[in-house]
Amino acid sequence: MAKERRRAVLELLQRPGNARCADCGAPDPDWASYTLGVFICLSCSGIHRNIPQVSKVKSVRLDAWEEAQVEFMASHGNDAARARFESKVPSFYYRPTPSDCQLLREQWIRAKYERQEFIYPEKQEPYSAGYREGFLWKRGRDNGQFLSRKFVLTEREGALKYFNRNDAKEPKAVMKIEHLNATFQPAKIGHPHGLQVTYLKDNSTRNIFIYHEDGKEIVDWFNALRAARFHYLQVAFPGASDADLVPKLSRNYLKEGYMEKTGPKQTEGFRKRWFTMDDRRLMYFKDPLDAFARGEVFIGSKESGYTVLHGFPPSTQGHHWPHGITIVTPDRKFLFACETESDQREWVAAFQKAVDRPMLPQEYAVEAHFKHKP
Repeated sequence: MAKERRRAVLELLQRPGNARCADCGAPDPDWASYTLGVFICLSCSGIHRNIPQVSKVKSVRLDAWEEAQVEFMASHGNDAARARFESKVPSFYYRPTPSDCQLLREQWIRAKYERQEFIYPEKQEPYSAGYREGFLWKRGRDNGQFLSRKFVLTEREGALKYFNRNDAKEPKAVMKIEHLNATFQPAKIGHPHGLQVTYLKDNSTRNIFIYHEDGKEIVDWFNALRAARFHYLQVAFPGASDADLVPKLSRNYLKEGYMEKTGPKQTEGFRKRWFTMDDRRLMYFKDPLDAFARGEVFIGSKESGYTVLHGFPPSTQGHHWPHGITIVTPDRKFLFACETESDQREWVAAFQKAVDRPMLPQEYAVEAHFKHKP
């Protein structure tokens, strides 16, 4: 009997809606919440275990199943759960993928099943109201210490602001929603709730690093920023559909890591720098947590004269790391050295992706600006 029941549960996995994790979309889930009636991956099952008042989990393949539990799974399943628990997810709300950090997946699962935010829209007020203020820990630009700072997000002014003192009349910085990006960077920031916010200041990218001890708070901030971006873009591009706008709300970096670089004359030595590839901007920093990039390289399309090559030009000297990459732009060549062959492969793939993609009209203006940079 036990075998038959397990086989019955395994057969339920063949239903189209059950072939992916109900929460992060990972393929071939082999765990289930037998109180919610959903099939989930191992990683998300760990999060479900932390909310036992809402969800109880079993392995599809290893655990014993009771008849009533099998029947419950059969009469529910991922599609039915989605229809109920995700019926009112705002377009701008970030839906995590298998590669996202633990925090984003945990708060999505808690928002869905524990707080039921997408059944009762009034619970979405913290990120839907168009205004949000509160205190966040912000990393000091010069000393690297995290200090409590007041942040205010206002859609009406199209800005995120922060203040150095509680009674300060003027904000220390005003970040325009138009140029804002936010991405979770727990490993880099050294805190599981670490968020990196970037904005343009005098056409250069500026980073700030923030966190909140409460996971819900920082994810609410993240979704409030996405909501503000969404509403800004709806006004800027009135004909665009939600599906067109949602990918533009926030973006993760295409690749980050250390490489060595040399200067334009290629006679000075190679120096180790932290590189971040953000869309078509390749930025380099002395330290991953620097506020400003030391320099930025624009990577255009092959139609505009950009090429990526494995290796160095002949007679290149001064690099400690053996695996070279040459980026040819209309103005000059940029040389980079990678420590390992797999690093080189990944960076070349990231650069090639940008080069293979035709440039958008607004990207030509960005390129023109880069040409006049020192």
